[in-house]
Amino acid sequence: MKKIRICMAQINPTVGAIGDNAKKIKLFITKAKASGCDLVVFPELALVGYPPEDLLLKASFVDENIEALKKIASEVHGIVVVIGFVGITKSKKILQSKKSQIYNSAAVIEGGLVRGLYHKMHLPNYGVFDEERYFSKGSTPLNFKLLGVTFGLGICEDIWEADGPAKAEVLAGAEVILNINASPYHHGKVQLREEMLAKVAKKNKVSIIYSNCVGGQDELVFDGESMVVDEKGEVVLKGASFAEELIVFDLEVAKKEKKKNITKKIRVKTINLKSAALREEKKLVKRSPSSELTKEDKIIAALVIGTKDYARKNGFKDCVIGLSGGLDSALVSVVAVKALGKKNVLGIFMPTRYSSEESQQDAELLAKNLGIEFLEVSVEELFKDYLKMTKNIFKKKKASTVHGITEENIQARIRGNIIMALSNKFGSLVLTTGNKSEMSVGYATLYGDMAGGFAVIKDVPKTLALLLCKRINEVSTEVIPKRILTKPPTAELRLNQRDEDTLPPYEVLDPILKAYVEENKSCVEIVEMGFKSSVVKKIISLVDKSEYKRRQAPPGIKITQRAFGRDRRMPITNRYK
Repeated sequence: MKKIRICMAQINPTVGAIGDNAKKIKLFITKAKASGCDLVVFPELALVGYPPEDLLLKASFVDENIEALKKIASEVHGIVVVIGFVGITKSKKILQSKKSQIYNSAAVIEGGLVRGLYHKMHLPNYGVFDEERYFSKGSTPLNFKLLGVTFGLGICEDIWEADGPAKAEVLAGAEVILNINASPYHHGKVQLREEMLAKVAKKNKVSIIYSNCVGGQDELVFDGESMVVDEKGEVVLKGASFAEELIVFDLEVAKKEKKKNITKKIRVKTINLKSAALREEKKLVKRSPSSELTKEDKIIAALVIGTKDYARKNGFKDCVIGLSGGLDSALVSVVAVKALGKKNVLGIFMPTRYSSEESQQDAELLAKNLGIEFLEVSVEELFKDYLKMTKNIFKKKKASTVHGITEENIQARIRGNIIMALSNKFGSLVLTTGNKSEMSVGYATLYGDMAGGFAVIKDVPKTLALLLCKRINEVSTEVIPKRILTKPPTAELRLNQRDEDTLPPYEVLDPILKAYVEENKSCVEIVEMGFKSSVVKKIISLVDKSEYKRRQAPPGIKITQRAFGRDRRMPITNRYK
């Protein structure tokens, strides 16, 4: 058996913060050396953060990342380091136009030098990914040999491809595939990864080291859960969910017979690295795969780290939330407290004539249970002034003055105005409380309850929001008042209003939305699932007509397979039905 100690540095980089990311990388290299590691591996584009988007179009950004890599390399001794960064090459043809090709790359560093470069060969260009917009494709697989073990290198999408570099690298002698990632989370993603890695491992009879990053970046959340999969396809080690971690493990590789005459037609570059400096042997406690969190726990963790990182990385220390006494604002408040701390969360209840006493009591009790500051600011007098002013305008234009959607939305927009004033005055981040069900069908008010900086549950359907709240109460002994979980959903913008006055029950609505929005099913296909044709047609019409609203909504955390925004991109002006 050949033995080598490896570290997966599951870190949380910040897009564009090249200097800070470099400091973090150096810190983790130091920790890896202290743990007696021979090899430490960092995630995809760890030096610049993922995804850097149009920052990649700035030559200065790419150059700064190259200089930072050189500086890190110059300080690496006694350990081998693999780092994801933006690579660059120049050809004669490109030099004539004074342009460069850039790559999603990995550097293999040893002895103060970059000993090898690998450029990602398969660029994802679907869903949230736009890599073909920026990067050129690599063409040469790369193996490197360390302490008698041959590693094949790949970056994220490379391992998902049946004819990706892993196949060629194994045929050229790789005993372990090392794959670095910035793989975004959505519910069920980990299972997909494990199934894919098991298939690749068994097919190629090779162990796989799958190293992922962690943290929030705008709408995306990275869940970590780096893992080691053995030749049988079994997960033998897994990193933490949604947390930075240095994952240290001893990898034992059985000696195999050398394959004959299989590399002649395969163009695989191989570099031989010197053994790492001799260090005192340290005993390592064998780790098992981490225990699985429940579906609800993982989604809550994703919402928390997504909110925390959006606030932290954009310079916000505290937040303000409009409390309604309902389910959605309760869920957002719990997430905010977990993300930012109770001292940094302000809840404000803004009643009008239609707000019930129960809502006021529930909002105040929620704030008390969470230990957050609570304000009650009545907007009734402002509402009266608006009604008086607009009534005169409507009369002149010979429009109806009967209370309707216009008057309902005025209340929401007054509240939006007040909550944004608090944001301006105190520099607080406004967290909106609309869920995916509402965003889908436009059951939200532009410049009202949609006003804010970050939409925490924008991708959480109403029925899922209820499950999350129930799970929170299971863990924290009814931190959310019980009545919030049982009373009928209502916007309270008119007398005795209920969501079901306008929409089907959420138990009916959400499956239709999932089929149409996330699975791209047609009206006919959804009706065949057992739903009424008239209901399906109405919901599809509402979704299509609400695109202009969603385009103006703040960014929110992706937790489903297909979220609005980065995933689902529909034209606003659209006559296709």
